[in-house]
Amino acid sequence: MTIRATRIAAMLSTASVFTAAAMAPAAAETVKLTILGVGDAYNFAEEDGRGGFARLNAVARAEREANPNTLYVFDGDMLSPSLLSGFDKGQNTIDLTNLVPFDIAVPGNHEFDFGPENFIEKMNASNYPWAAINITNADGSPVEGLGGVMVKEVGGLKVALIPVAQDTSPEVSSTGDLKFLPTVETAVAAARQARDDGADIVVGVVQTDMSNDRELIRSHVFDVIMSGDDHSYATAYDGVTAYVETSIDGQFLSPVDLMVEIGADKDGNRTIDWVPMFRFIDTAMVEPDPESQAMVDAFTAQLDESLNVEIGATDTMLDSRRNVIRAEESAMGNVIADAMRAATGADIALTNGGGIRGDRTYDPGTVLTRRDILTELPFGNVTVVTELPGSQILAALENGVSQVENGAGRFPHVSGMTFAFDPSAPAGSRVSEVMVGDAPLGLDTVYSLATNDYMLGGGDGYSALGGGRVVINAGNGNLMANDVAAYIAAAGGVKAGVEGRIKNLGAN
Repeated sequence: MTIRATRIAAMLSTASVFTAAAMAPAAAETVKLTILGVGDAYNFAEEDGRGGFARLNAVARAEREANPNTLYVFDGDMLSPSLLSGFDKGQNTIDLTNLVPFDIAVPGNHEFDFGPENFIEKMNASNYPWAAINITNADGSPVEGLGGVMVKEVGGLKVALIPVAQDTSPEVSSTGDLKFLPTVETAVAAARQARDDGADIVVGVVQTDMSNDRELIRSHVFDVIMSGDDHSYATAYDGVTAYVETSIDGQFLSPVDLMVEIGADKDGNRTIDWVPMFRFIDTAMVEPDPESQAMVDAFTAQLDESLNVEIGATDTMLDSRRNVIRAEESAMGNVIADAMRAATGADIALTNGGGIRGDRTYDPGTVLTRRDILTELPFGNVTVVTELPGSQILAALENGVSQVENGAGRFPHVSGMTFAFDPSAPAGSRVSEVMVGDAPLGLDTVYSLATNDYMLGGGDGYSALGGGRVVINAGNGNLMANDVAAYIAAAGGVKAGVEGRIKNLGAN
């Protein structure tokens, strides 16, 4: 009896141990997951010792060496605009990023500045996958070579990457027949599905503005969001979603380290807990990657030979800063519009501020070069001429000032005409006092209008420019940059200043 009792006691004791072990949560395993995002990387070279692909590639290499559980993601805009992209349609950015490939790349609106065919060509030349869940062909079929949600096994974690493009791309770029589904709704639905499918971590890789970013954050279906488009740097964490706005040209980078605890609850169900740690990298403090720098130096030499050709000096201060060129009359906008009108003999000219990209000032006396002109006009747009009634000209101007409060690129710069606008009035009813030469705009009068081929095709919301008799089409027009360079050279320099062509009735 004693022996039997002892054995029973031992068996009960062993069973209790096994039961307790089964009921107790398993010991948690900690995995460090690093996510490095970048977007809006246009210029291959550094600027004032900061940014550029050689420094970006150095950071990406270092992050991967420091932590094999690193995801390197691109959230849109590299093929354009830049000085070199005007020549190679963005191939330089593909060559440089192929040296240190991304895990995933999302096309931004600027990927389509040279048309969808060029994007597909560059996508096929990439050593990394491009993806966007909200871009399809016109019939809804997938775009060949463009992926969707990507699930990667990283350090024992199932990480879902949700790639989403900007649904306004058809308005601001040359997307052809491609169809763009709503950014926010499509992203949120895909993130929820990825979670239902068992993803441990859900990462949004998105190219969209901050208003959409806020909606994505509020949805609380993402663990991390890496976002481009706004050209700014920001980080945020609301206790649910970690967020990075990824700067411009790789100037400031913020790798996010997630310290992920993988465990199990008392029922044996897998548990995931994490805390984000944001790091800040000022690339002015980064030593450029040697292999990348050698390629950058070759591109620089290639450009220097053809672009350092002087055209003429400016008598006035020229201003192409983004906040100016998208909100008010500027001497830079005036000289470009004047050049288009002079080259074509049109009655009036109209061009969009978003196509002017230098984002700088030129002091009086500055000698302009071909490099300066191509920096200002990097898209390779062509000057075209159409004939339209004044009613459509008015509608085009209304479109141009309809989003001035948002700094939209559609803001108009004009030649041969003047107008006033009230930014406090409802969009569509803001324009007044339109004059063509010394006469009021005639709504039924037909005018010849010089503009660019992008706007004539409805870009930046300029659908009002369609339907007229096209006198000079894109196939027969000159590059805008060439028209501007020739105009400055013929005039012996820049004479135009701010002359009162555009009056803001809401300004103090």
